[in-house]
Amino acid sequence: MIRLFENHRVRETRELDGIWDFTAEGKSFKLPVPGCWEQHPDLLCYRGKGIYTKKVYIKQSSNIRLEFKGVSHTADVYFDGVKIAHHYNAFTPFAAVAENAAEGEHEIRVEVDNSFGEHSALHIPNDYYTYGGITRPVSLEIISGVYIERIRFTPSFNNGKWSAETEIIIKNISAVPKKITVKTTLAGAKSERALDVGAAAETSVIFKQNFDDIKPWFVGEPNLYALTAELSCGGKIIDDLIERVGFRVVEVKESKIYLNGKPVFLKGFNRHEDYAVDGCAVSLQHMVQDMDLMQNANANAVRTCHYPNDERFLDLCDERGIMVWEENHARGLGLNDMQNPNFERQCGDCIREMIENHYNHPSIVIWGILNECASETDEGRRMYKKQYKQIKAMDKTRPTTSATCRHFTDICLDLPDVVSFNMYSKWYQDCDVSERSNEEIEWIYNSGGANKPIIVSEVGAAAIYGYRDRSRCKWSEERQADIIRENLAVYMNDERISGVFVWQFADCRVTEEGGWFQSRARCRNNKGVVDEYRRPKIAYDTVREMFEKHH
Repeated sequence: MIRLFENHRVRETRELDGIWDFTAEGKSFKLPVPGCWEQHPDLLCYRGKGIYTKKVYIKQSSNIRLEFKGVSHTADVYFDGVKIAHHYNAFTPFAAVAENAAEGEHEIRVEVDNSFGEHSALHIPNDYYTYGGITRPVSLEIISGVYIERIRFTPSFNNGKWSAETEIIIKNISAVPKKITVKTTLAGAKSERALDVGAAAETSVIFKQNFDDIKPWFVGEPNLYALTAELSCGGKIIDDLIERVGFRVVEVKESKIYLNGKPVFLKGFNRHEDYAVDGCAVSLQHMVQDMDLMQNANANAVRTCHYPNDERFLDLCDERGIMVWEENHARGLGLNDMQNPNFERQCGDCIREMIENHYNHPSIVIWGILNECASETDEGRRMYKKQYKQIKAMDKTRPTTSATCRHFTDICLDLPDVVSFNMYSKWYQDCDVSERSNEEIEWIYNSGGANKPIIVSEVGAAAIYGYRDRSRCKWSEERQADIIRENLAVYMNDERISGVFVWQFADCRVTEEGGWFQSRARCRNNKGVVDEYRRPKIAYDTVREMFEKHH
């Protein structure tokens, strides 16, 4: 399943989920797509290259568009032996077009690499695992020479009225110019425009409309609307694209975050895409289970640490009225890591693909970058500034932030719209939670963060599921619950703070390469309030109680 709603009624689309042929190191397998190759007993820790192949049948000569929602982490795509795409990063989607495919059988081959090295600046040994494989859904689309590439929907609210700007981006892959007509339908309003598209060119058309009787999207009130765009040529409808949108406005003012003019407090979880039996190829059933558990714990927000999420999960957030902090893929990188010659390009690609593909989700209320990176250095500051500038050039409607752990040394707090910090009082630092929080906030105010909303982006402690101890020692479920309770009691009752995210929702696997395993029992980050099978620890009910108190 590509999305949780119908994307096309005109464009012929075929999902390619199922069993693909796979080879690695001379051995052959049959593996599921989407899936992680670590699911196979002979590939439990395999890091390197593998090749997926699948035969597809085309019933008449057509242009083929293949869309990959996620391949971990580097992909080279071939259609009948001809390379049509190269892509880096497991967490952003990409598409490839094969023109004039003849009627008959064809072969799709995807060469996948999840190895570490200089070629990979973002996927490195880390506090989460880099799995291998075609880890998110794949689809095959039949497209004409002119088709809709994407839609960009921007709502606004002025003088008590909703309006919106809808941009339709159109591609012409044919060798001749085309005269086309674009029609849109949204909330009963229709628009139409004729235009010319040059040969082998991309263009866009913008519609600006006012709307009556709109029900806005809000936390717990997730009103959604179908936005349909149709493309006609010579009086015939040749393509369409359907997006699902919500009318909502996010603002930062008076040191608060406002949604549709109302101040909101974000209370939620940091969530990795990692499930005991799925790896990072989390099934829809398990996504729904995660969402149910988080909502049962009275959360109203989720942070997609530390990368763009599967779009089906974002669709769930849209449907459930859950606010999302989505961030680019860069976690815990020191200055040497950030000076990798591929770092800035790979980060820039990730940000571009994240925003282009996820812009229309009303649930996303914050864009984040560079979790716990070298924000205490001059060269790091240049890179932070560059990435914030890139985001603002693409989207001025959402605030920006970055989670810092460079306490009292960060020189980038003036750059984002929202200041966020990760703090593990009582776990890594045996200190008074309130005193330490006051010190942090005073430093933020004096270091460029004055008059900005503040979010506690990570707070928590580790526990091994099932380990109970009356002494309440560290690693016991009791101590984890105590630490989380004490921290939330401070952060959720401080008017200077606009949100708190528990680290983390579920235990996740970490890499054995590097040094992370040394402080991560079971080669897992055990700070989840549920374990990797989603069995709740004592802390789950603690969070549920504390979140319920804060309305």
